[in-house]
Amino acid sequence: MNMWLMVFVMFMLGNMIFVSKHKHLLIILMSLEFIVLSIFFLMMMYLITIDYNMYMLMVFLVFSVCEGTLGLSILVSMIRTHGNDYFQSFNLI
Repeated sequence: MNMWLMVFVMFMLGNMIFVSKHKHLLIILMSLEFIVLSIFFLMMMYLITIDYNMYMLMVFLVFSVCEGTLGLSILVSMIRTHGNDYFQSFNLI
């Protein structure tokens, strides 16, 4: 029961950081990866308790790595064009 509570606290902490820290893109990307990590732990615990194979965890890890790579490429291109990762200097128009 304590592991389920720990994963829930991890998920909520990641969501709080994602909502409150919206100044830097790097902090937002790190909080998203923290949320993905907590969801991975949740899926792992659930699949272990029902004695199911871990194939879906591998698919989830592949998609989370692709999401992280895409976020880092956006961060690098933003730093190259604007010089920093502030959302204030990033204009969408």
